[in-house]
Amino acid sequence: MLLRLKKIQEDLRSSLFFIPMLCVLGGVALAVVMLGVDDRYDGLPSRLTATVDSSRGVLTVVASATLSFAGIAFSVSLLLISLASSQFSPRVVHGLFRDRFTKRVMGVVVGTFTYCLVVMRAVRGPLEDSGSPVIPSISTLVAVLLGVVSVLSIIAFISHSAHSMDVSKILHDVTRDTIDRIKQTWPEVTDDDEDDHDESEVDLTEPSGESKAIAFDRHGWVQQVDYDALFEVLADGATLRLDTAPGRYAIPNTPLCTIWPPPEDPELVGKAVAAAIIIGETRTTQQDAAYGLRQLVDVALKALSPGVNDPTTAQDALFHLAAVVQEMLVREQPRRGLSRDDGRRLLLPRLTSHEEAIEEAFDEVRLAAAGLPTVLTYLLEIIYLLSLSLAEDSEVRTALTRQAELIVESIDSNVPDRDRDRVRAEYRERFEN
Repeated sequence: MLLRLKKIQEDLRSSLFFIPMLCVLGGVALAVVMLGVDDRYDGLPSRLTATVDSSRGVLTVVASATLSFAGIAFSVSLLLISLASSQFSPRVVHGLFRDRFTKRVMGVVVGTFTYCLVVMRAVRGPLEDSGSPVIPSISTLVAVLLGVVSVLSIIAFISHSAHSMDVSKILHDVTRDTIDRIKQTWPEVTDDDEDDHDESEVDLTEPSGESKAIAFDRHGWVQQVDYDALFEVLADGATLRLDTAPGRYAIPNTPLCTIWPPPEDPELVGKAVAAAIIIGETRTTQQDAAYGLRQLVDVALKALSPGVNDPTTAQDALFHLAAVVQEMLVREQPRRGLSRDDGRRLLLPRLTSHEEAIEEAFDEVRLAAAGLPTVLTYLLEIIYLLSLSLAEDSEVRTALTRQAELIVESIDSNVPDRDRDRVRAEYRERFEN
C-alpha cells in the first residue's frame, strides 16, 4: 500500500492537471466565501465601492485577461518540453513535468478566472428579475487583487521559463534527484555492518527440489518492488528468487519469480506477488538510480550527435555524470539477498555493479567522442578525478584506469596526429606518473 501511495504521489508530481484543478476548486470556494462577506458587510469607503456596470466590467476584464494568460502559460510550457526533448533528450522531459512553479502559476491563473466567473454570476442590477441589486464590492476588489497577482505570476513564469531551459539547471536537477535516490537505495560502506539483512549473512544458493515459477501478466516498466510484501507471501523457510528489478521492462508470460517449495495456493500467491510489483508506463528513478545515469548519458550523446554538435553541453553533462558515478563508487553495491529470522529468503537479481556503472557512464560517450580530442580530454580528466576519490587498492580504480586506456585506443584514425598526441600526453600525465 505504501508503494502504491508513492506511485500515486509520483504521478501527481508529474501531472499538469492536479494543482490547477485544486486551484479551480479553491477559486470557487473563495468566491462563495467573499460573496458571503459582501452580504454581511456594507461599511466600505465610497472609493472602494462599485456599481453593477463597473463590477461586471472589472470581473470581465480580469477573467478575460487571466484566460489569455493561461493559454500563454500552457503554450510556453509545451514549447519548453518540446525544445528540451529535441535539444537535450526525451528522457529529461519527465523532470520538466514536475516543475512546481509552473503548475502553481497555472493554478493561480485558472483559479482567478474561476473566481471571477462565480462572482460575476452573483452580480444583479435593480431592474433584473430579482428586483434587488447585488453589488459584491468586496468580491470585486479581491478580483482586482487576484488579477494583479496573476499578471505578476505570468511575468515571474516567463522569467522562470527562460532560466529553466538552461542546460546546466536541467542537468543539476537530474543529478540532484539521482544522487538522492542513490543514497536511499545503495547502502553506505561501513566497517562493521550489523544489519540482519546484510548480504554476507544471506545464503544465495538456490534450493533444490520442486519449485513454482510465476510469470508477468502485464507489460510496462518495473518502477518499484515491495520487498516486505514479497516476504509476506512466503511460508516459513521458503525462498523466492526475484527475476526482475526496478528499471527493467515487464513482458507478459516472462519470468517474474520462482518460489521454493511451491505454495499451497499458487494462484493466490501469484496475485500477491504481482501486486507487490509496481508497473507503470514510464521508467522512473524511484528505486532505479541507474535511470538518472541514463538521462545524463543521453544528454551527452545528444550533444555529441552530428545534428546538434555541442561539445560544451557534452562537457557539462559529463561532469554532472561524474558526480553521480562518484556517489555510486563510494557506496556498497545493492544487496543480492535478504532474509528473515524464520528462514524466509529473497534472492535478488544482480543490479548495476560499480564496474557496470563506469561502463554505462562512459562507453557510449567514449565511442561517440572518438573524433573529438577535446571531449576525450574531458573524459580523461573526469576519470582521473574519480580515481582520486577512491582508495589506492580499489578494484574500481583499476576499472577506471582501464576505461582511460580504452579512451586512448578509441581515438578516430581521422584525427590529426597532433591532436592524437595531445590526448596520449594527457593520459600519460594522469595515469602513468
